[in-house]
Amino acid sequence: MRAPVATAVAIGIGLIILGGYFIPFPLLTALQSTLLGWAVIVGAFAGLVAITNLVLNHWRKATSKTHRDLYSLIALAGFLATLGAGLWYGPSDPLIRQVVQSVLVPVEASLMAALAIALGYASLRLLRLRRDGMSILFVLSAVVFLIISSGFLAGVNIPFVQDIAAFIDRLPIAGARGILLGIALGSLTAGLRILMGADRPYSG
Repeated sequence: MRAPVATAVAIGIGLIILGGYFIPFPLLTALQSTLLGWAVIVGAFAGLVAITNLVLNHWRKATSKTHRDLYSLIALAGFLATLGAGLWYGPSDPLIRQVVQSVLVPVEASLMAALAIALGYASLRLLRLRRDGMSILFVLSAVVFLIISSGFLAGVNIPFVQDIAAFIDRLPIAGARGILLGIALGSLTAGLRILMGADRPYSG
């Protein structure tokens, strides 16, 4: 077996974390809490390393003598301004939250608009390349959801149309729950494979 020590440590820690949720034993629960605290600290340092790497990459692009990137300079200025304001006022300050919301909401709206355009273009290309039942259903679904999400039927007072629109509007929630269920099952499968030693992503 490749990297047997790392495999044994990973399986042991996984069993301790898993057993702490099902076995009401004080020592096991305390050990589980300690290991989860270590994981949070390691994750925080990993995020700090990733942020430092991102800042250094943008700094190299912004200070390059041959191909200087203006967007990297803007990204660094925004990062430093946000970091300084967050450290000075704190993340719970109403002004900081308002500024963050003022930036995030337009960016999210722009991304959703780009996603709608990409979805419509992909639907047309799919219908042109493949004209089977699933392609037609995909195109119709995209068109219907774009019309409903645009608020075009908001002023229609016909009860039958409103009931259909409300039913269709609930379908994305069911789809999102299905995606979350699939993610949960995939995570469970991956965790079980690591516990059984079938997958060893830590061995390099």
